[in-house]
Amino acid sequence: MPVHLTPNAIPAVMAGDVNSKPLVQIIDIKLIGNSQERYRFSLSDSVTTQHAMLATQLNDRVKSGSVKKGSVIQLIEYICSQVQNRKLIVILSMETIILDCDIIGNPKFLVESGSTAQKMQPNVNLQRPARVPNTRFGAQNSVANLQTSVANVQTFRPAVQPPYQPPPSYKSHGPILKNEAPARIIPIAALNPYQGRWAIKARVTAKGDLRRYNNARGDGKVFSFDLLDSDGGEIRVTCFNAVVDRFYDAIEVGKVYLISKGSLKPAQKNFNHLKNEWEIFLEATSTVDLCPDEDGSIPRQQFSFRPISNIENADSNSILDVIGIIVSVNPSVPILRKNGMETQRRILNLKDWSGRSVELTLWGEFCNREGQKLQDMFDSGFCPVLAVKAGKVNDFSGKSIGTISSTQLFVNPDFPEAHSLRDWFDRGGKDTASLSISKDNVPGAPKNEVRKTISQIKDEGLGRSDKPDWVTVKATITFIKTDNFCYTACPLMIGDRQCNKKATRSGNRWQCDRCNQEFEECDYRYLLQAQIQDHTGLTWVTAFQESGEEILGCSAKDLYLLKYEEQDDARFGDIIRRRVFNEFLFRLKIKEEIYGDEQRVKITVVKADRVNYSAESKYLLDSILKPSR
Repeated sequence: MPVHLTPNAIPAVMAGDVNSKPLVQIIDIKLIGNSQERYRFSLSDSVTTQHAMLATQLNDRVKSGSVKKGSVIQLIEYICSQVQNRKLIVILSMETIILDCDIIGNPKFLVESGSTAQKMQPNVNLQRPARVPNTRFGAQNSVANLQTSVANVQTFRPAVQPPYQPPPSYKSHGPILKNEAPARIIPIAALNPYQGRWAIKARVTAKGDLRRYNNARGDGKVFSFDLLDSDGGEIRVTCFNAVVDRFYDAIEVGKVYLISKGSLKPAQKNFNHLKNEWEIFLEATSTVDLCPDEDGSIPRQQFSFRPISNIENADSNSILDVIGIIVSVNPSVPILRKNGMETQRRILNLKDWSGRSVELTLWGEFCNREGQKLQDMFDSGFCPVLAVKAGKVNDFSGKSIGTISSTQLFVNPDFPEAHSLRDWFDRGGKDTASLSISKDNVPGAPKNEVRKTISQIKDEGLGRSDKPDWVTVKATITFIKTDNFCYTACPLMIGDRQCNKKATRSGNRWQCDRCNQEFEECDYRYLLQAQIQDHTGLTWVTAFQESGEEILGCSAKDLYLLKYEEQDDARFGDIIRRRVFNEFLFRLKIKEEIYGDEQRVKITVVKADRVNYSAESKYLLDSILKPSR
């Protein structure tokens, strides 16, 4: 029997339909890109074809041969982006339905008119194939059987599952003993350690990584997962050692389970952010049974979003939920922890309608999974919505959010809050200025911006009190020192912060006196000296790592290698010259310090933003219209 692709799939996707999950065929694959490998597909619905870019995290699908020319795939997640006046499909997630298949039909490239894709559609009336439901429990169809089903069945229908009945824990003959009868299902909120037999029916909303530990009693392993029931009750479940082997592979996020015969102990609030004073510990006699999600009465997730502006007053190390629009994505970089293990770090920035933005730091696998997906979407010109469940608040250099093992990230989620945020952003929010609470608002600094001129710094004696002064100055860079513009730094982690102390070379390795450890690669951090000037005067300022990158537009390591390794003085000088005589809004920290026996005022650049002249005009107009005080 012939394979039927989803009719009119390509025109629908090009017109903005990103909610369907159509079956399409790959009729061509090309490797493009110089600095980064990217694969371009030609997708077909048998009548129309169009180019698509594969997200880089899916490159292994092509390299491993799990998708090839002729493969029939199902698009799970995708966006349609405008690239150089042409629309392009960006594939973020997909499934291979048939690996090898002859080219279906005689597809022609879609002709775009204006912003709307137009093409004569064939006169067909085929039902759109539905996805065959999959469960990890019970017998599973092999890939070959699934491919055969897709090829031989014209109309797909989901398998009908029998009504769920909890498995009896008593024998099928003789009288039922009192302690062998099935436990009664109760709400999570009703659980307490003084109950006898109980059972809860709940959905898994988060699953932690498998962790190994060593203590006085020996080696062990542990993992936890979070549950949510139909009444909104939440609780964490923890498994140790042999119990991990029983349940780790069986637990899937999003599935509903019937759980019984566990013990309750007080929740460890240092590691458990859920609003429940108890925590379930599963034992050898515990049961965990998969339930069909028949009525969908149990929500898939529960959020309590905080506006970014409210995070300014949140306690350090508190756990909260936040949602915002991604406005910048930095590359993932390797970080060496103090224990000698390497991990990945990626920094994003979120903004919302509260007029504030916040820095979000992704750690470990978050950098490669959701982080790379967000990078691909942002590079394609699309600013996605990101919801963060259980992010940890840090107060180093302002307030920021970091991921922990129980954090969950949701890209472009189907939430009312996400839809409202997207509508606000597309209607003009993307052009609205926002103040970063991660760098602009450093502890001890006033929350409202204080504008000063350079002459006022000296005339008003700023920085000479017990606490530093924080001001914003609009000025032009007139000179940048190119000697000793950066230093070699220790990359080891101390808790959740990087050491950053000066590292010295020891043979072929580097050493940090503070950490008393050696490592193969050091970090390079800016220590930039620059002269800035406005219409009232000039002064010298110092810019460290982040603000140095903002001024020069490249990393300290790249500039160091260019100057001292490649010895390309022409390119190095060109980078410096292109940054001189540019106007910035400098966020400055001003504090008097003692050098030897001399007291002098030190001015540090906390943040440097290129002047947005539209926003600056609004600021000046507001200043003129404000009544004088």
